[in-house]
Amino acid sequence: MEKRRKKAGQLFSKEYSAPEVARRLGVARQVAYRWKSAWIGGGSPALASKGPAGPKSKLTTEQTRQVTKALLAGPAAHGYKTALWTLPRVAALIEDLTGVDYHPGHVWRLLGASGFSCQRPERRAVERDEKAIRRWQRVEWPALKKRPGKKGAPSSLSTKAA
Repeated sequence: MEKRRKKAGQLFSKEYSAPEVARRLGVARQVAYRWKSAWIGGGSPALASKGPAGPKSKLTTEQTRQVTKALLAGPAAHGYKTALWTLPRVAALIEDLTGVDYHPGHVWRLLGASGFSCQRPERRAVERDEKAIRRWQRVEWPALKKRPGKKGAPSSLSTKAA
């Protein structure tokens, strides 16, 4: 978008009208008029990006790095019995490390911005025996499967009408 705004500033300096700029850059006329108004008020610097929208992060870059390092160490390193990070656990970790309070419902945004993604653990029995399962699939299951009938044997689909 910033490239388009800068291009619009160049076109405005060549005395192109806002509708013509909108047509050339593929934007709505209202947008071109807004850009022209900003350009008249402050020139090309007024069309520069103002940075990301929304509130500033409560955590500094160093604090974010510290939290990421702690997350990679795992929950067990922080006294949890299971190896599973939950949003409330991460919120508590952030508060313990940095003193910054985050609601657990908003922690996922921080995790996503740091490159983490939601992972659901597979539910498998602790007693699961992969070797026994493979043997059952290879030996017992084929014996249980229905086999096609003998060639030429009568079936309900092959009966002749009398």
